[in-house]
This record gives sequence, structure tokens and C-alpha cells, in this order.
Amino acid sequence: MKAVLQRVKNASVEVDGNIVGSCGAGLMILLGVARGDTEQDARLLAEKILKLRIFSDENGKMNLSVRDVDGEILCISQFTLLANYAHGNRPDYLDSAPPDEANRLYEYFISLVSSEVKHTGTGIFGADMKVSLLNDGPVTIVMDSEKLRKGTKQ
Repeated sequence: MKAVLQRVKNASVEVDGNIVGSCGAGLMILLGVARGDTEQDARLLAEKILKLRIFSDENGKMNLSVRDVDGEILCISQFTLLANYAHGNRPDYLDSAPPDEANRLYEYFISLVSSEVKHTGTGIFGADMKVSLLNDGPVTIVMDSEKLRKGTKQ
């Protein structure tokens, strides 16, 4: 499972001209579910994201988490994070999970983060979405549950 986190002042996603999800100051998360990902991957990412100290404290040092600053989250599914671009010029997405499994794990991930923050907005799985955001910093971090799994004892 891959996630791209952006610290934002605000963000929104629209489908067919209608805003379907938004957040105020906090995190916008693009989430890609890979073939073979499990609920453990979703839990590892959610736990790390919620604890990640990338918000400024009173001294301007990145020392606070999204929970510490009472931040909000906008989470958008994005299978293109699993693009294989090694051969040719047209990426393939064979490493992404089948849609039913990807949606199940996307929804599970959302349930995990939404239980820990005051507001979680979402996109619509599989829809053509237009995303707007005001990046704060900018602070952008790419995360991979595989790296988190290797850091845990099994």
C-alpha cells in the first residue's frame, strides 16, 4: 500500500462538478492499494500517518502530529501510485489490487483514520476526480507499507 501525504491548509475533491469531499488544515492523502496488500498494511500506514510529526509547534519546529493539531484529513484512492513505468512509455497498473479488494482496503483505511481525527473527507472510489489543494510548506511525504512491514518483527 502506498500513500502520498501532503500537509495542506485545505483540500477538496470534486466529481462531475460537485465537491464530494474536503478538509481544512491537515493532511490530504492519496492512497494506492497494491495486489497482496492486507488489513495489516492499512493499519501500519494509518498508525504511522496519525503519529507522524510534520506540523509545527510553537517554536516553528515540525514536532506535532495531525492529531496533536486537531487536523482534518482528505483521503483519495489513487491506483496510479502503483504504476510500473520500467518498460516503454505507457505505464501498466498490474501491481494494483483488483477493484473490489482495493475498495475494501481503502474503506478500511478510512475507518481507521476517521476514528482518530475530527473530520475525514473522501473521494469516490473509481470516479474521475478533480483535486484542489493549498499545500502547506510544502510538506509532501511518500510512504509504503512494505517499508513499515520490514521495520516490524513478524
